[in-house]
Amino acid sequence: MKPTKMRNMMIYQATHKTKSKQLGSALSKDLHKKYGKRSVRVIEGDSVTIQRGEFKGVDGKVSKVSIPKSSVAIEGVKKEKTKGDKFDVYIHTSNLVVTSLSTEDKWRISKLEGKDSKKQSKIEKIETKPEPTENVPKETKGAENAKKEEDEK
Repeated sequence: MKPTKMRNMMIYQATHKTKSKQLGSALSKDLHKKYGKRSVRVIEGDSVTIQRGEFKGVDGKVSKVSIPKSSVAIEGVKKEKTKGDKFDVYIHTSNLVVTSLSTEDKWRISKLEGKDSKKQSKIEKIETKPEPTENVPKETKGAENAKKEEDEK
């Protein structure tokens, strides 16, 4: 497939799921050091700083995420129409840096820290398993039958 066709499929004809995965944004230097990751998917509640465009340098919380537009609306970033109405400005996620993460989603934080929640629960179950107190060998059925026969004689 031609590269131009592939690129168009990834940008303009992408499925909802693929578009959702493309909503990544860079992490700040502190978060990059803490989690060892360069980027993360932006969700509502994250605090971000705008790096490019008209609103460069503005900090705010993500109020809405638009998957079809591949962009987010940030609290405090609004434009005014000629009649005086204000509307949200959507900014592409590549022009943002995440400064603090929303901690509501525990699964997301555990993934960032490199902890797999499923593996952790399995490890905890194994560690809490009680150990047997005595190692008494079980007798086989053949040995039990032999003892019964000796007792009968």
